[in-house]
Amino acid sequence: MGSRRSEAMASSLVTGINHAMATLVDIWDSIGIMEEQRIERMQTVKKYIEDLLKDMITEEESLRHRIRTSIITTQKQLDTLCLELSMEPYKVEEGLTVLQMEKNLRIRLEALLKEKTERLRELNELRQQDEELCVTLCATPYYIPSGSMPSCTQLQELKEHIKNLSQEKESRVKVFSGLREDIRSLMDEMGHEPETSLERESVCSDTDIFLLTHENIKALKLLLSQLEMKKESLILTRDKLKDRATSLWNRLSCPEEEAVEFKQEALNTLCDEIRRWQNVVDRLEVLQRAKLEEVIDKVRQELVVLWDKCMFGPEQREAFSAHFCDDNYTEELLTLHDQELLKLKDFYETARPLLESIEKWEKHWALFQDFERKAADPNRFSNRGGALLKESKDRAKVQKLLPKLEEELKARIEAWEKNQDSPFLMKGQRVMEYISKQWEEHRLQKDKEKNDRMSKKDNSLFKTPTKRAHGQANSGVTPSKIRKTPNQTALRTTTMSSSTSSTSSVSSTFLCVPGKPPLSAKRVKTLETCPGPRTPLQEFNTDKKPVSISYSDFTSDLSRKASHSSVLNSTVKDVL
Repeated sequence: MGSRRSEAMASSLVTGINHAMATLVDIWDSIGIMEEQRIERMQTVKKYIEDLLKDMITEEESLRHRIRTSIITTQKQLDTLCLELSMEPYKVEEGLTVLQMEKNLRIRLEALLKEKTERLRELNELRQQDEELCVTLCATPYYIPSGSMPSCTQLQELKEHIKNLSQEKESRVKVFSGLREDIRSLMDEMGHEPETSLERESVCSDTDIFLLTHENIKALKLLLSQLEMKKESLILTRDKLKDRATSLWNRLSCPEEEAVEFKQEALNTLCDEIRRWQNVVDRLEVLQRAKLEEVIDKVRQELVVLWDKCMFGPEQREAFSAHFCDDNYTEELLTLHDQELLKLKDFYETARPLLESIEKWEKHWALFQDFERKAADPNRFSNRGGALLKESKDRAKVQKLLPKLEEELKARIEAWEKNQDSPFLMKGQRVMEYISKQWEEHRLQKDKEKNDRMSKKDNSLFKTPTKRAHGQANSGVTPSKIRKTPNQTALRTTTMSSSTSSTSSVSSTFLCVPGKPPLSAKRVKTLETCPGPRTPLQEFNTDKKPVSISYSDFTSDLSRKASHSSVLNSTVKDVL
């Protein structure tokens, strides 16, 4: 279609030239121009048309040359840009005219140049953000060679790097803000004024003054821990001053109307509180110096109470007896008493768990002895309402718990002596020796009671029956005449006689007859078959050791002695 139009245009051009030449010939004919002049004029027309066409051809040739040159230049620029932008080289489509090829290359070149400009702009912005974050966090910037064109991958990695740094900054800002707030709160609570540059910067309102580095975070954490330790120290100092003031107040027996300081509310800062209580202590110490004798006597009372709490024996108290009995009341003597009191308080607080364990053992030991005394009481079998069953359960529980308490106590004492490198004494002797001594004394007491009962039985066995008065009307029960045999159980017959003076005497005769064994023998056998409690703990670290005795040995010994006795008093319920 295009070629036909151009051919028609060319035909029209030839037709126009021919028509113009015919018109010129008609004009020349009418004028009467000669043939030579006509030829000359026609040559002029020809030359003019040829020159015009030649100029046009030259211009078009120049245009074609420029287009080809532009194609070559554009192609080179495209290749360079594709290499810089890390893109695939641009391939020209086949079958295109030179002009179309030049247009496509030019459009592609403009697009790549725009992308290059956009990448450089984005790179500059990202680099600026990266540098700011790296300066704040003291981190290493993302590396892109200077003067090089970043690829899409590099730009994406740079964005990720900036995103991570931003998240790290937010996290550190949160940590910094929390630390600075805690530091500021602690300083306000203590009334502490910033002294070092770090303290001043940590409480400064300017948030950009601090670089968010790990070193600065560590420095702030260290400062916070130091301030917390200082706060604890100030609280301890305040509490000591307050306790000291309270102790002095109680010692001096000051009237309640003057206790204004103790009723005031706490001040704003710990330093103010310490100064306040220090003033109270100073004022009370001045009053104390005026009442030395009364104060020292009260301190001595406190010492006695603490000695009892700590279970100190006479030897342990003897070390301070010289000052305790000193009648020369001076400030130095009061200072010595205060130091001893403070030392005892520290010892009591340190040994409180151990002392509580000893008290717990003594409590159960007292219960055990109480159950032992109740077991020898014959009236307990007349109790109703399940009291005897409850007593039996409680007694078994105590017997089971005592060895466990002794084991626990022994472990705690060994740990104490290992840590303190000194023996733990209870009432002047080692704890396990004291416990062994208690068991030994209990065993001796039981043996003594057993011997006393046996002596009474022997005396009552050989006692002569009392004769009845002559002519007695109401003779009561006639005594049974039963012959005593050596292998018979005890049977009691009672002879009662009444005289005219309303006096009576009762005689008991014990004879051995075949039958049921006595109640005490039954109980002894039952105890022998039952497993006894665990062996009580013995102390073996001293030079002079008491006789070791266990609860199972104690019960076995009693059972053995009971089984060897052939005559028992049936009125005594001997229950172990």
